[in-house]
Amino acid sequence: MGILRFCTIFLFLISPVLIEAQQYDPVKVNKKAAALYEKAIARAQEDDFKGGIVILKEAVKIDPRFLDAYLSIAGMYGEMKDYDGAIENYLKAKSIDAEYFKDYNLPFSINLAGKGEFTRALESVNEFLTIPNLNSQSRLAGEFRQKSYQFAIEYSKQKPLLDYKFEPQNMGDSINSVVSEYFPTLTIDGNELIFTRRVKNYNEDFFGSVRVDGKWSKALPLEGDINTDANEGAQTISQDGQWLIFTGCNFRDGFGSCDLYISYLTNDGWSAPVNLGPKVNSDQWDTAPTLSPDKRDLYFASSRQGGYGGSDIYVCHYLSNGRWSDAENLGPEVNTAGNESCPFIHADNQTLYFTSNGHLGYGGDDLFVSKKGPKNTWGKAMNLGYPINTIENEGSLIVAADARTAYYASDRSDSRGGLDIYTFELRDDIRPARTLWVKGKVFDKKTSKGLPSAIELTALASQEVLSKVQTDETGNYLVTLPIGKDYAFNVNRKGYLFFSDNFSLSQRAPDSTYHIDIPLQPLEANASIVLKNIFFDSKEFSLKPESTSELDKLFVLLRDNPTLRIQISGHTDNVGKPQDNLTLSNNRAQAVVKYLVSKGIDQQRLSFKGFGETIPVADNVTEEGRAQNRRTEMKVLSH
Repeated sequence: MGILRFCTIFLFLISPVLIEAQQYDPVKVNKKAAALYEKAIARAQEDDFKGGIVILKEAVKIDPRFLDAYLSIAGMYGEMKDYDGAIENYLKAKSIDAEYFKDYNLPFSINLAGKGEFTRALESVNEFLTIPNLNSQSRLAGEFRQKSYQFAIEYSKQKPLLDYKFEPQNMGDSINSVVSEYFPTLTIDGNELIFTRRVKNYNEDFFGSVRVDGKWSKALPLEGDINTDANEGAQTISQDGQWLIFTGCNFRDGFGSCDLYISYLTNDGWSAPVNLGPKVNSDQWDTAPTLSPDKRDLYFASSRQGGYGGSDIYVCHYLSNGRWSDAENLGPEVNTAGNESCPFIHADNQTLYFTSNGHLGYGGDDLFVSKKGPKNTWGKAMNLGYPINTIENEGSLIVAADARTAYYASDRSDSRGGLDIYTFELRDDIRPARTLWVKGKVFDKKTSKGLPSAIELTALASQEVLSKVQTDETGNYLVTLPIGKDYAFNVNRKGYLFFSDNFSLSQRAPDSTYHIDIPLQPLEANASIVLKNIFFDSKEFSLKPESTSELDKLFVLLRDNPTLRIQISGHTDNVGKPQDNLTLSNNRAQAVVKYLVSKGIDQQRLSFKGFGETIPVADNVTEEGRAQNRRTEMKVLSH
């Protein structure tokens, strides 16, 4: 078999364009060198590129003008992602016969781009496209790369790297092994890592590690009934560490080839998985789930019919009845005619990372980010840029709650074997919002018993409901919140007065935990609460817009309990004249009643009274104490 026949076998080594006779003549190659070439190609057919390169280097020692050998050395280095080695040998080949080399400018450009030399890559592919009579496949391939290189050059102009250094760190032997590890996922505190490992190179199972004093423990299989002889992978763990949603393929109870399943953390480890049902799963391929921090939104990739392309990203919402809503496509800002997959929603509940080969990028599956705006609309997807994205296919990426530390799987040169999990620092402009997290317990104020409840969190300034959190069965909750905002916490539970309080968290430090317990008062005569989210300007009694959320909660309580009668009372601090304070407090209480009447509540069920400064709950010496005394209360008269 001749030299040219071997060249045409390995399309990844050379261009598919037919070679015309040039200054370099393959027929005149030294026969001993040609024999070594055939031996090297046989090694390459067995994926032994290193062995093939060693043999080819012997061939070019015998015949230094053996251009095809240099091209094949370059191609094998390219397969190993050794772009320097590939470029060096392409240049040697080009120096022998530049005209003959024209057909190889496309793979040469790809290796230049692999090293980040996009301007040189563009010059090379432009030269390739000048070849007359290119076949349609080669022209399409060249034009695709040309477009990618132009994008890369423009991106670098718009977002110069400046001082950013992309330095992924292998997570080490506690996490990585001689087989592949991928799909990392973290709890909110960043101290529990769960990932997929390809055991014995064919069975996918879940492994976990915990971080103690800054060091990761030796990863072990997850305890319980979650790992089986079938393949479990592509998982997400809830921020509180209680749910694990993952992809199971070819399970007996599946609706399609791959379905999404859920497992719960128990005292005995992870429970046996449960199929999430036909609302979530389809008769096609459903995979790569990611769960919002409040466990209300489940994002995932699906190849179901009706999307924009081969694989789109969808979301299902967790309903109050404990079921999932129908899947909703995230729309054209995220999805394309290509494939989108591997979504990850950050702890800020606003920033979505995902992979796509449909948006303009560097040549393969790139990583993108989209931000959720008002009314749950998604902003235009933004490429994360080089060197996070490369000419290769990028995989899943997650970002810790600190909005800075990212984790992903890669087969870099220091891999222990196959894919390893790495960590690196994100560039500033592609980071999510930094968060803090709040945890606590909802309980009966009289008995101290934990109460399973739903907690609604509203940004005071915008009145936008940012999160709805469901506690566990004992009333415990954990929620992440973007920093820089003040929040209202509201809890409604049948048989209890609603809880409402506002917390000034806008000046609190990010990446820190705050404990807020929520006592609920049974709905009975003489029970009372302070309406902490009722706001007035100083010395005024017109309700501020920020009061609407609280007033509507009070309206719902009265609507759902038609025999309930209440009194609204107003209170002030001791600044000013006592009579003026009495009048002001009375007018403020009346303003609340007027609002409720305007919403349809019978005036006969409502009364109001102002007490001025006569019933303080704190001293009036400090501003903090005076603020507590300026309040609106609701008292149950009868039920």
